[in-house]
Amino acid sequence: MSVVFTVGYEGTDIDRFVRTLKAAGIERLADVRAVAVSRKAGFSKTKLAARLAEEGIEYSHFIALGDPKPGREAARAGDFDLFRSIYGAHIETGAAQESLRELVDFVQDAPTCLLCFERDPETCHRTIVAQEVIEETGFEICNLFADDPDRYVRNASKLPRFHPGEGLTAA
Repeated sequence: MSVVFTVGYEGTDIDRFVRTLKAAGIERLADVRAVAVSRKAGFSKTKLAARLAEEGIEYSHFIALGDPKPGREAARAGDFDLFRSIYGAHIETGAAQESLRELVDFVQDAPTCLLCFERDPETCHRTIVAQEVIEETGFEICNLFADDPDRYVRNASKLPRFHPGEGLTAA
């Protein structure tokens, strides 16, 4: 079975983040932030795309899959039921559904990781997006944590691997 990865950059820096992606064998990064601007050095769209390109990782921004501002505010306030409700309605919109179809195509050909800010995948909309992707592809989800890339180096043999052509849509 193949895999789609997710990662948040909260609590890390750009060097550890990139080392984590490289250790996991990521070849594509799908940015699912609504606003690809960050106060953390290296994580705004242009600088992040350039750094990833230097490392041989393709970057693509799926803006329509980003969490709308009311959802981000609910999550920041710790109201995760409201956050899930807001994002659940958002992902059903035409623009989000079109972007989701593009993302499903994007993850089919190479090891791909979905990016957002939050470290904890349980409180981030990227998990909802990843679940939508696996419904279409049959892939499994692997959540990465970018604050300790060496854990992926030490445990490389235990990481799930991407296998092109194993998704349901590829059959």
